Amino acid sequence: MKKKVTSTDIAHAAGVSQSTVSMILNKKYDVSFAKETVEKVENAAKELGYVPPKRKTRKGTKREKLLVVFCPNLTNPYYVMLLQGIEAHAKEKGFGLFVCNTQRDLRMEERYLKMMWQLRPLGIIYTCNPSHCFMDLVGEIAEQIPVAIVNNQNEKMNVDAVELDNSKLGRVMAKHLLELGHRKVAYIAPPLTARQKQRSKRVEGFLKEYEKAGLRDQVIIKAAKEEIDLDVAHIDSEYKIGYELTKELLNETTDVTAIVGLNDMIAFGVMDALHEAKIKVPADVSVMGCDNTLFARMHNMNLTTIEHFVTFKGRDACDIIMKKIASHHSANMETAPISTYHVEYEPQLIVRGTTTYAKNSRKKKN
Repeated sequence: MKKKVTSTDIAHAAGVSQSTVSMILNKKYDVSFAKETVEKVENAAKELGYVPPKRKTRKGTKREKLLVVFCPNLTNPYYVMLLQGIEAHAKEKGFGLFVCNTQRDLRMEERYLKMMWQLRPLGIIYTCNPSHCFMDLVGEIAEQIPVAIVNNQNEKMNVDAVELDNSKLGRVMAKHLLELGHRKVAYIAPPLTARQKQRSKRVEGFLKEYEKAGLRDQVIIKAAKEEIDLDVAHIDSEYKIGYELTKELLNETTDVTAIVGLNDMIAFGVMDALHEAKIKVPADVSVMGCDNTLFARMHNMNLTTIEHFVTFKGRDACDIIMKKIASHHSANMETAPISTYHVEYEPQLIVRGTTTYAKNSRKKKN
């Protein structure tokens, strides 16, 4: 068997270094060599029968099966639960995830969206509504790459969605407290800005039920200042909102019999502020959250909350993407179905140990 000619063999024959041979044969023209040196190396290579190694080309290589997930933050367990649902289903199908944590920053969101044309993932999942100023851009991307959104209703978007009726979540929370006789209540929320419409919808649903009962003026809404959304979210950001606004509330009034946190993390802050003030939960004040996160189920928390099947929503969003990818790459492209998927779960009240009858209605109920 004939011995394979190497660059070292050529170097010996031409009387130059191996690195010189390597650079000349690899056409490194940014390094200058005398014309005779180049000719000497090329002639030696030809005489010895040097065969350049075959280079691996990108053409024909298998494309990585990649999904992109947009998240507004990763400090709230709600988004982590959504990601778990997405990742579990993606893994089953052999897909990898690229997570874009926008931190609710418009510049970050725009930067990531513009990266999509280069990255070219097989699908994109938004774990919340895109910011209003990027709706058109997301629509353009959706024409080329399948997009699914775990969105909040009342947004007119012609894309696939796993929907969340935040207004309904608020109504379920209010009905529970009204049934327990809570008339004077407080609702603690993050900033209720136009950009975060889903938060306002949850509050509006709650208020509608109290309005039906003729008790709208008995609900105190305490929302954090808008600047909070401009800061990078920390793991305890929403907990602090619940804690600090409850302390403010207790300085302003002492006659509320229930406090609602817009989500579980806020409710934990509410509970700690009440505990610090030596107010018993639920004997003195009932507390309620929403999302049924892992922490809500822990024994010491035992938080009454709303289950709306977050992990399942993540799986469904991923499943929608898989269906779209399959139809997009079908053999009969001209007959691929045009469809828009909309999936919604019915919220479920999870009664635990932080809500009970209001003090003034206990005698009537017992």
